[in-house]
Amino acid sequence: MSFIEVKNVTKKFDNEPVLKNINIDIYEGEVLGVLGRSGSGKSVLLNMLRGIPEYEPDEGEVIYHVSECSKCHRVDVPSKVNSPCSCGGKLEEKEINLWKSSRSDFAAVKRRISIMLQRTFALYEEKTVIENIMQSFENQRDPDNINKAINLLKITRMEHRTTHVARDLSGGEKQRIVLARQLAKNPMLFLADEPTGTLDPKTAKVIHKALLNGVKDKNITMIINSHWPEVIKDLSDRVIWLEKGEILEDGEPEGIVEKFVQEIPLPKKHESVAIGDPLIRMVDLKKYYFSVTRGVVKSVDGVTLTINEGEIASIVGLSGAGKTTLSKLIAGLIEPSDGEIEVRLGEEWIDIAKKGPQHRGRVTPHIGLLHQDFSLYPYKTILGNLTDAISLDLPLEFAKMKSLHVLTAVGFKEEEAASLLEKYPDQMSGGERHRVAIAQVLIKEPNIVILDEPTGTMDPITRRHVTESILNAREELDQTFVIISHDMDFVLECCDSAALMREGKLLDHGKPEDIVKQLTSQEKTKMLNKQL
Repeated sequence: MSFIEVKNVTKKFDNEPVLKNINIDIYEGEVLGVLGRSGSGKSVLLNMLRGIPEYEPDEGEVIYHVSECSKCHRVDVPSKVNSPCSCGGKLEEKEINLWKSSRSDFAAVKRRISIMLQRTFALYEEKTVIENIMQSFENQRDPDNINKAINLLKITRMEHRTTHVARDLSGGEKQRIVLARQLAKNPMLFLADEPTGTLDPKTAKVIHKALLNGVKDKNITMIINSHWPEVIKDLSDRVIWLEKGEILEDGEPEGIVEKFVQEIPLPKKHESVAIGDPLIRMVDLKKYYFSVTRGVVKSVDGVTLTINEGEIASIVGLSGAGKTTLSKLIAGLIEPSDGEIEVRLGEEWIDIAKKGPQHRGRVTPHIGLLHQDFSLYPYKTILGNLTDAISLDLPLEFAKMKSLHVLTAVGFKEEEAASLLEKYPDQMSGGERHRVAIAQVLIKEPNIVILDEPTGTMDPITRRHVTESILNAREELDQTFVIISHDMDFVLECCDSAALMREGKLLDHGKPEDIVKQLTSQEKTKMLNKQL
């Protein structure tokens, strides 16, 4: 008998089907990979299995075959039928039709499901790493919790950050603690929605290994969504390929992954663009943080770098290298501890290390920044997100025209862009929301655009659209881009230059292909996504 049955499920948003008559049997201990491009319905399926109210199916059923204790009503996997419960009761066979069940049955199933979402770092920011994990255990009085927490830190390779405060972690480190917290809940079902989408290859491999050790090897049922074929092939026992809400293929990973890869188009060639004069100058730039538990943290440690007008420059490195901190210094969001940073406005050089309307205040309106943990306004339409949500006071027709233009620039077809304007963010896939977030930055026409991990959660096809949008914006709008990325394949495809960082220091700067040549074979393995 299957653990979960998805029977004849259809889900619509605004009367448009995003899942169409889906039928899947998921077995206990199985790792089911869900492969598909952005907008195919992957995340909708996971949220439906998780029991999120907005994702209740319009047609069909989601049935959980579980064991339940009649005494404490705790549910567990079906193989534990007739086993004793920790409360002293006995686990008995039960079928729960998730969306038609009682509130108590619905809640009992949801409590036993863990989920790891893309680009969501849900942590207690002021608490330490070990405290974050300890608070996730179901039984807070269990004296063995500290040993369990330490074991989870080992699985996720975060022992070296045990006493660090969560807010001080890099994005990749936060993602690993999110995983540890979800494993601490001892789930019967683990849902992973693009768990490595925003991570550098080295950290992604750590997450892959942690998922194998913490989930697959413990016989926990897992469903993993990804647009990255390598992730699906490495972790899955079986794969379904979703295309426009329908199951295109269902079977063994290697064959389906091979077919999916053949769907990825090659990028269009662009004419070379003349690079202008220096636009951003950094000299011995430093940003140090001070912590009682950690001492001096050198996030940016003596960086000297020049970025030219019209250039698509990249700052590359693994998680925790200091890339994001450097981007915040360039954007004027934080002040340097020492060193110089200037931005040219017209013919005048402005010192953005200094506060005030004549210094940093003059430059920041001309800089657009997209964080890797971006978010859209959930209660505004896409048109609202692109215009009034960012204080662009425009007549309606002009606002629509400008919005359509910027949406097509980030890869949406004209008819797709028109249909998006009245939609809300939760009616779109993760990849589509990501492109809208980039459009939200571009619509203000900044001189300098900083994108932090712009391809993090995107399928390969959408990634091509982002490459195209960046190249088009540079050609048409004379914009300068600073790309923060761990994805060297994307950097080779899109960027004019690369600055390699490690532990806060700038190791080398030059053409991306030259930077790759200077990496050791081990570093290439860690930095090139195609070698994941």
